[in-house]
Amino acid sequence: MSAALAHAPQPIHRINIVQGEHAAWDRPGTVISTLLGSCIAVCLYDPVSRVGGMNHFLLGAPEAGARLSPADRQRYGVHAMELLVNALMAMGAGRDRLRAHVYGGATMVAGLGGIGTANAEFARRFVAAEGFALGRFDTGGTRARKVEFQPHEGRARAMLVTDAVPLAPLRPVATVLRPDRAAPAGELELF
Repeated sequence: MSAALAHAPQPIHRINIVQGEHAAWDRPGTVISTLLGSCIAVCLYDPVSRVGGMNHFLLGAPEAGARLSPADRQRYGVHAMELLVNALMAMGAGRDRLRAHVYGGATMVAGLGGIGTANAEFARRFVAAEGFALGRFDTGGTRARKVEFQPHEGRARAMLVTDAVPLAPLRPVATVLRPDRAAPAGELELF
């Protein structure tokens, strides 16, 4: 093998996750990514076994007494964190060696209160309670973030998403019938 081939970049395997999902991986050349607003993504990495993973959750914990389907549970940090930790341990990670990076928790809509802040605080408390070393803690603000994590290397980065171009206003495509102007019997009105 030539020296040029030995140092050629490895192909990238991209895994995109969305709210309620997690991914754990141990191969070089892999990037796990997600897009966050008020949600949180936690990246966990074991530097000895070189495995890592990321989750994406909506809220820290469900309301007391809430009945949730198994799929709905993953949208909550309290469940999403344990799923990710267990997936990493199944791949050889040591719980006592895990390091964390936390991203997200933005205030995307001013009138919705402090959902993002509460999510970030949940993640901080969870990481501290489990004794995980905390690396980056990039939360808050008012803009979405794109997060990319290389699980084999334990490297993560977050980029603020620029403001989206506003959509053109919608034009009505249907005619509203008024009670005094009903469609004649037998005619079809498309909307």
